[in-house]
Amino acid sequence: MMRNLFSFHGGVKPPYHKAESAGDAIVRAPLPEQLIVPLHQAVGGTPYPLVEAGQRVLKGQRIGAAEGTVSSAVHAPTSGTVVAVEPRQMAHSSGLSTLSVVIAPDGQEEWCEKQPIPWQDMSADAVRDALRDMGVVGLGGAVFPSHLKLKGSKEGLATLVINGAECEPFITCDDRLMQERGERVVRGAAIMAKILNARQVLIGIEDNKPEAIAAMRHAVEASGDATITVVPVPTRYPAGGAKQLIRVLTGIEVPHGRRSTDFGVQCFNTGTAAAIADAIERGEPLISRIVTVAGNVEHARNYEVLFGTPMDFVARLSGIKPDTDRFIMGGPMMGLRMPAYDVPVVKAANCILVGSPSLFPAPEPEMPCIRCGECARACPADLQPFELYWNARAHDFGRAQEYHLFDCIECGCCAYVCPSHIPLVDYYRFAKSEIWASERQKNASDSARGRFEARNDRIEREKEEKAARLAAKTAASRAAAEAAVSPSDDPKALVAAALARAQAQRAASTPASPAAETPVAPEDSRPTE
Repeated sequence: MMRNLFSFHGGVKPPYHKAESAGDAIVRAPLPEQLIVPLHQAVGGTPYPLVEAGQRVLKGQRIGAAEGTVSSAVHAPTSGTVVAVEPRQMAHSSGLSTLSVVIAPDGQEEWCEKQPIPWQDMSADAVRDALRDMGVVGLGGAVFPSHLKLKGSKEGLATLVINGAECEPFITCDDRLMQERGERVVRGAAIMAKILNARQVLIGIEDNKPEAIAAMRHAVEASGDATITVVPVPTRYPAGGAKQLIRVLTGIEVPHGRRSTDFGVQCFNTGTAAAIADAIERGEPLISRIVTVAGNVEHARNYEVLFGTPMDFVARLSGIKPDTDRFIMGGPMMGLRMPAYDVPVVKAANCILVGSPSLFPAPEPEMPCIRCGECARACPADLQPFELYWNARAHDFGRAQEYHLFDCIECGCCAYVCPSHIPLVDYYRFAKSEIWASERQKNASDSARGRFEARNDRIEREKEEKAARLAAKTAASRAAAEAAVSPSDDPKALVAAALARAQAQRAASTPASPAAETPVAPEDSRPTE
């Protein structure tokens, strides 16, 4: 059945370079000598470690417990011995370190006890807690904890969108997943649809992936679920953005400051759907993912890689060419350049793009903006990128927010078409980071001021309580003295008694007068004989 499709504003069509890695089957990467598993691999709080150095762990054992609601657990990718729990360099262009669990594999691949989740007999909250403890997060790049997105409403969800567009150049991990494991994607989508009480499921796939479209349609037919439909969508970057794909499939345009769930739509990646199926039906936590290795290599292909595997270990499986000068996690449009070759594969690592000067030449010198408007025509979020650029460059971050800076998805379309070669996304990231830093500073200042005011209030309250206790004590003493005096006593008698007591006190304090004696004349005044 043909569906009416819609379009989103802007977008570009860069060279896709997908044929190099899309044709070969997924290969399981071997075990490295060490696995460096960062505890912070998802949006939210950093999980706290549950293991210590010298401890033996089993494959799938939880080694990091979720901290708070917006967090997700971390598990041992294989069995072995914990070498250390210490900060290690993370897979981020900042080059910063994060607390990690270093595991020396024993080669036995011994699983802990697998416990499938009886989700149909559990409450929705219990299912979400189980998925949080299974470490399931969004595998499309955002790594947002999936259990938070599975909160439905009483009236249910109109449409569940499964994102198989995979629009970024070079990346084909979702393509191969749908071709080889489409039934797992369909099962995961069906489970999510029941949890969310969704009335229909739309699996959107770009039309440059005919094999994946055919495989997914076959998996849907085999499942017998009439609510699931595979929908080919036009190939245009960034059709894989959640808001863009929702627009194409449903015609709903999610406005600024609103969420897709406000309009009865929720979106998940195909890899996330497969991970949810594995967690619920097999009791297997998220410990690996499919990673595309492409770019400056001899043989680009996809590997199933355990989290914590060094990126250079995986890239060498495809043959790194001698002129390699960088690793990029992700694609050329939105990827992050890695600070070192041996940083670990994490849940967000859908691609290891090996770069070289010939593949990615040095950028041309930045020139002044000529206000041609090409960036605005290419922006899929329908923003004014040149206004964001001017305000970010001038450090006028408030004005940048007025132009909806945080609606920018950092897709890179504006920089791709800019004739002045301005790295526009870098300016937007800078502005966002400065705003976040200012917000953190303001929150810290507000918290300190709150503590100071609370201390002053406590001191003032203690003074008032002390004064009240002293006044109560004085009043009680006065009342006791008044109660000791009988009202029938004669006032004159009381006065006379008080005077008598006073005279007695004075008499007791006055010294007695000495007895009279006969005066004696001085010796020199006596008469002589």
